[in-house]
Amino acid sequence: MKHINLNLLRTLQVLLDECHVSRTAARLYITQSAVSRQLNQLRELFNDPLLVRDGNRLFPTPKAEQLKLKLDGVLTECQELFACDEFEPTAWQGKVVMSSSDYVAQYILPDIVELLQQQAPLLRLSFQLWSPDRLAQLAELDIQLVSTMLPQIPPGLCGCSIGADYPVCVMRNEHPLANKESLTLDEFVNYNHLKVSGGGDKDSFVDQHLTELGLTRNIQFSVPFFGSAFHTVCRTDMLMVLPEHIAFNMKLMFPVTYMSLPIPAPEHKYWLLWHPRFDNDPAHCWLREQVLAVMRGSMYSITMT
Repeated sequence: MKHINLNLLRTLQVLLDECHVSRTAARLYITQSAVSRQLNQLRELFNDPLLVRDGNRLFPTPKAEQLKLKLDGVLTECQELFACDEFEPTAWQGKVVMSSSDYVAQYILPDIVELLQQQAPLLRLSFQLWSPDRLAQLAELDIQLVSTMLPQIPPGLCGCSIGADYPVCVMRNEHPLANKESLTLDEFVNYNHLKVSGGGDKDSFVDQHLTELGLTRNIQFSVPFFGSAFHTVCRTDMLMVLPEHIAFNMKLMFPVTYMSLPIPAPEHKYWLLWHPRFDNDPAHCWLREQVLAVMRGSMYSITMT
């Protein structure tokens, strides 16, 4: 096979359709002499004259007629190899695994599931909690999409920006500091703090900055789950440092408020990531467009009020 020019099969197909060299040349946009040369190569390849001249006409041999029955199917299959994949969400019966923090799982994932259930009702969706230390193993993991907070898209991965915001200080509505216009540094460190330990590093910058000032805060309670964290904040005077988009969305569900930090706050950037092997897959392209729309909607709602 490695010495066979497969383009000859297309010439043979047209020759057997037309049984005429000049018409074959016209259909293939090549010269008659090129068609004649290729016909000679085909005769040698199949050890058969293929087309026999009788006056001004060419007649296929029995061998040629046998080949014609197979050629159309073979060349159609070859064309399908290079045809653009058509993706229909309603017919998609695959399985997709997403991974992120439990905040996404509890407060954003239901919107994603509802959307996908409407547009791709046969799709099976699974969720895994994300840990940043799994990033280097993404190629080996059965995870198609990851949402996470990082300074930039890691080398070797593909991704889109979900959005960006800054951390804020969250407290219950009845907190002694809730009605103040701004927090002082002393007020910030004098109250006990609650830390959300899951979903990536969201507040280590606080302790680094306080250390530089010779100060510390007391982290009285640490929990990996956002739901537990907010229920606890609502029942205590603890403070919590979280990204503003989470604080904004949770303010709609819990009796909490938030305000700017009394220390410099770094920008948090959020990404939807995937391995390059999925980058050109039509189903994955459609999926990440849907997921990205829902996640961006959750992020950007803070700028619409």
